[in-house]
Amino acid sequence: MRRRRAAERTRRARPRTYGRTARRAPLRRPALAALLLLTAACGSRLPESDFEDDRRPAPTAPAAGPLRIGIVTSATSPVGGDAFTGPRDGARAYFDALNERGGIAGRRVEVHTCDDGGSGIGNNECVHELLEEKKVFALVATASLDYAGAPLVARAGVPDVGGQPIGPAYDTYPHLYGIYGSLAPRTGGKPGWNGTLYGGTEVYRYFKREQGARTAAVVSYNQAASAAYARLVVRGLEREGYEVVTEQVDFALPNFRAVAADLKDRGADLVFDALDGHGNARLCEAMDAVGASVTAKVTNVQNWSSSVADDYKAAPRCRDSLWVTGSSRNYDDTGHPAVRAFRTAMKGAKHLSQWQLEGWAAAMWFTDAARSCARPDGTGPTRACVEAYLNRPTPYTARGLLLPVSYESRAAPPATRRTCLSVARWQDGRGWVNQGGDMDTNCFDVPQLPYAPS
Repeated sequence: MRRRRAAERTRRARPRTYGRTARRAPLRRPALAALLLLTAACGSRLPESDFEDDRRPAPTAPAAGPLRIGIVTSATSPVGGDAFTGPRDGARAYFDALNERGGIAGRRVEVHTCDDGGSGIGNNECVHELLEEKKVFALVATASLDYAGAPLVARAGVPDVGGQPIGPAYDTYPHLYGIYGSLAPRTGGKPGWNGTLYGGTEVYRYFKREQGARTAAVVSYNQAASAAYARLVVRGLEREGYEVVTEQVDFALPNFRAVAADLKDRGADLVFDALDGHGNARLCEAMDAVGASVTAKVTNVQNWSSSVADDYKAAPRCRDSLWVTGSSRNYDDTGHPAVRAFRTAMKGAKHLSQWQLEGWAAAMWFTDAARSCARPDGTGPTRACVEAYLNRPTPYTARGLLLPVSYESRAAPPATRRTCLSVARWQDGRGWVNQGGDMDTNCFDVPQLPYAPS
């Protein structure tokens, strides 16, 4: 029965035809390239200094059975195969390395994964399978296109640690802790504050200050989530005083050449997007074809990957203008010890990505929380104790891999907020090179603008 159900879910999840976006091709979300994790993680041995709290010796024998963890991923979806696998792969690499050192207080972490196929039905099935059949203690590094099972996770009181906020679930439900934190009440009703979320303008402030940019274009699909994100970007740019050019392409049959020609005519300094990696690469090819040059083609953490040289090989001029911003430390920042630990564990991966690093950080966050609750006799952790750690007033940074993450429950959203960001630029032969100084000091006091989640 379970085999038949899994097969049905796989059939449902097969990509439908959305023009060329559904074909399997080298041009995929750059930061979401397929990774051979088992090859990457097997045999990696990290020095003790890379595990801040792991220096005490492991017990001579496990005091209890394995600690079961679930990871839900839209490994197959209409967006394309392997579009969301980065967080899963980074988390599994961390747990593999952790188990080599004895696990958590002598308990091995047993990881159970589930592919929801990118559908709400599939996601609900994964949640039921992991919570009711596998009896997992917690979920870690969730990356789901449609997190329809979030209410079930919340009702069960299962901690979901370090998931990617692809939708509004992590600003809506208790017991869910996204990788970037939240100030919202999260009572399980409407997301955010009575259905309204808030975003800052720090990215646009940065490019205005550092690059002197004044005109920005925003390119999106005529698809709900893409269009909603684009509207937020437009509002932020306008708030920071930019002249804004908006461009929208058909999701099924996008005419990127027409967009590129208009960008050239309008003289945009910056280009922001609400596109997937495949769309970004095709837009860049079109920009090179028509001779459109910009100060910065700015993308997001989902497209922050070492596969840029391959994915954008047909667009050298645009590739040279690629910038990325995020809330985590650049995986190419090899001078940082926590980054080196991540890269050591991922040594066999074909490509590295920022979402892998954030999955690694999610697993570390859970581990630190669980370890704070573990006892020498093998009892613990408890879910309540883990959540007490996640909700503590001290922000979490994953040894410096994340900008400080905290969960509060503010009755009203802040009008302004001091927000920091990580910025990098692609350079052939060097990868992603940090810009604007360290992310912990690259900070701005910026307004928080309301928006409705899609």
